[in-house]
Amino acid sequence: MSMLTPQGLKGKQYRVTGNSYPRLGRPPKKSRKVIAALAGLLALALIGLGGVQLYDIFTGRNKNSSAQACATSSGKPLAAPTPGATPGAPAASGAPAAAQGDPHAVPQPTAVTVNIYNATTKAGLAGRTAEEFKKRGFVIGKVGNAPAELDKKVPGTAQVIAGPTGAGAGTLVGSQIAGATVTADARADATVDFVIGDSYNALLDETQAAAALALATKPSPTPTAAGSC
Repeated sequence: MSMLTPQGLKGKQYRVTGNSYPRLGRPPKKSRKVIAALAGLLALALIGLGGVQLYDIFTGRNKNSSAQACATSSGKPLAAPTPGATPGAPAASGAPAAAQGDPHAVPQPTAVTVNIYNATTKAGLAGRTAEEFKKRGFVIGKVGNAPAELDKKVPGTAQVIAGPTGAGAGTLVGSQIAGATVTADARADATVDFVIGDSYNALLDETQAAAALALATKPSPTPTAAGSC
């Protein structure tokens, strides 16, 4: 037989006999309290972190962070794009947009002078087309055969020609016919030439022309670089 002093038996000596061994005592109550306190603090910390995240979600702090990330190098947020003016709509001062000096603003038909030229072999086509434009409110200028450089050289429905100051007027006239080609020259005034081509049959009806004008003047979406805000 031998004498053993197992750990946790508080220095008492026991005699080990046969197959029976003394049972170790439980850890001191003070250690259990410390472990329980640490577990409670950890649980409170996790609950607090979850509460902060929920608060951020419901109060929109994440959105504010995204807006700050999209700021320019000067620290100011990126400006929102300015909406484009409605074609033909009055400007803020009450005058038509075209009167404000913007050559690309689409004027009303009554402010547009159209010259009608026939580049085909069909007689009388320029006169009939001029009457159609007149019914829509356009001012009719010259009516006749196309100049030599265009005579029988317009394969499409029509060629619309305008100068730098008549860009908006050219867009308006071009919307009256399907498949028209709109080109520019160096004329100083805002008149528009409508040169009838070989494929011309008739102008679009006014509803179709309005839809074509809306499509032609619809602003293109601003391209966004990959990864930008």
